[in-house]
Amino acid sequence: FVVAENRRISQDLLVPEGERHGARAGQGVVAEIIEQPGPDREAVARVKEVLGGVTDPGMEIEIALRKHALPFVFSTEAEREAKRLPAEVRAADRKGREDLTHLPLVTIDGATARDFDDAVYCERKGAGFRLLVAIADVSHYVKDGSALDADARERGNSVYFPRRVIPMLPEALSNELCSLKPDVDRLCMACEMAIDARGTITSHRFFPAIMHSRARLTYDEVWQWLDSPAPPADARAQAVLPHLRNLYALYKVLLEAREARGAIDFDTVELALEFDTSGKIERIVPAPRNDAHKLIEECMLAANVCAADFLAAYKQAVLYRVHAGPTPEKLVQLKAFLASAALELGGGDAPTAMDYAKLMRKIEGRPDQALLQTVMLRSLQQAQYRPDNVGHFGLAYDAYAHFTSPIRRYPDLLVHRAIKAVLAGGRYVPAGATWSELGAHCSLTE
Repeated sequence: FVVAENRRISQDLLVPEGERHGARAGQGVVAEIIEQPGPDREAVARVKEVLGGVTDPGMEIEIALRKHALPFVFSTEAEREAKRLPAEVRAADRKGREDLTHLPLVTIDGATARDFDDAVYCERKGAGFRLLVAIADVSHYVKDGSALDADARERGNSVYFPRRVIPMLPEALSNELCSLKPDVDRLCMACEMAIDARGTITSHRFFPAIMHSRARLTYDEVWQWLDSPAPPADARAQAVLPHLRNLYALYKVLLEAREARGAIDFDTVELALEFDTSGKIERIVPAPRNDAHKLIEECMLAANVCAADFLAAYKQAVLYRVHAGPTPEKLVQLKAFLASAALELGGGDAPTAMDYAKLMRKIEGRPDQALLQTVMLRSLQQAQYRPDNVGHFGLAYDAYAHFTSPIRRYPDLLVHRAIKAVLAGGRYVPAGATWSELGAHCSLTE
C-alpha cells in the first residue's frame, strides 16, 4: 500500500502486485487511483513513478515539484531550439548594437548564483552620476511564439529550492549564452541614467548593446572591500574598486531619495539553510543583508522605474508590477490591532506609503517590532502583474515594471520585447494571449 503525502487523504491506498512497477517499501512514489474506495473496500492505486528512498537528500523537492504541478522537464521542441543556439556571440548578433565592452561592468550576486541577469557601472558626472544597468538580452534568443517561449511562459519564472533551481529557460541559455559571465562578450539591453545629487533621474535611454563583464563579484566581498578603510590586496578589487565606490555613493543618494519619497522598508530577516555532507538540512541561520545587496537593489529599482516610464510615454501596453494599498477591511483590522498597542497609522481612510514608513520608524527598537511589522505587511494587498497601471504603493512609485531579470521572470522578457518594439518604431503584441491573461498567469505562477 501507499500512504498519501497529502494528509487530507487519511486512508492507505492498496497497490496490487502487478501495479507496483518495481517500487519497494520505504520509497517515495507517484501513484494514481484506479479504483475509488467503497463502503467495504479501500481505494486501489498503481505506481506511475519511483522517486527513490523517502529519506534521500532532495526527496522533499521531488515531492514538491509534483505536488504543486511545477513543470520541471522542458519540451522536446524547446530542447531542440536550445541546442540550435550558438555557444557564443556571433558577428551577426553584434550588428546594430552599441559597444560597451570598454566599460568595466561587473555583476554582483549571491555566492551560489549561476545565472547572472544584470551588470552595473557608475561614474561621477559633476555633482551627479551616470549609471549604466546592463541586462541580459534574452529576447534576442527567445522569440515570441517559439517553443522556448512557450515553455518559459508556462513556467512564468524560475523556482529556487535549496541546492536546486528549476529554471525558466534551459541551462544552455540561463547559465551560459544569456548569463553575463565574466571575461566573455554578451548581448544586453542597457539602461543609461543620469541621476542628480538629490537622487532624481533626470534622463534615461534604452538601447541594445554588447558588453564584457570584468568580474563576477559577490555581495559579501564587495561589502568587505567597501567597508574596509585599508586598500584591498586583491588585484581584481583594486581594478574595480573606484567604480564600486561610485556605486556606493550613488546608493546613499538613492536611499535618501527613497526615504523622502516615503517608500516602505520592511526590515525582514532572511533565512539560509545549511546542509551537512549528506545533503540534509543541518541548521537554519539568519542571512543578514549588507549594503552591497541594497546597492544593487536600488540600481535595479531605478532601471525598472525607467522602463515603466519609457513604455508609458510611448503608450506601449505592458505588464506593470502593481501594488495597491490596503483594502478598507484590512485597514480597519490593522488600525484595531495598532490601537491595542497604543499606536496609530496616519492618513485616515487613505494612508500613503509615507504613513506606513513613518510608523515603521516609530516602532524601531520595540520588543514587538517584528510582530507589528508583520501585521502591517499583511495589511497590504499582494503585488501583481497587470496591464492597467495603478502604481506601486509599497515602493511609492507612480509606475513600475520588471525589466532587470529576463532570465528568471517572464514579465521581464515581455518588457524587453516591448522596449525593443518601441525603439524600432513599432508596437509589441504578445502571441497567443492578451495582456490581462498573461498578467493573471504570471501573478499566479510567481
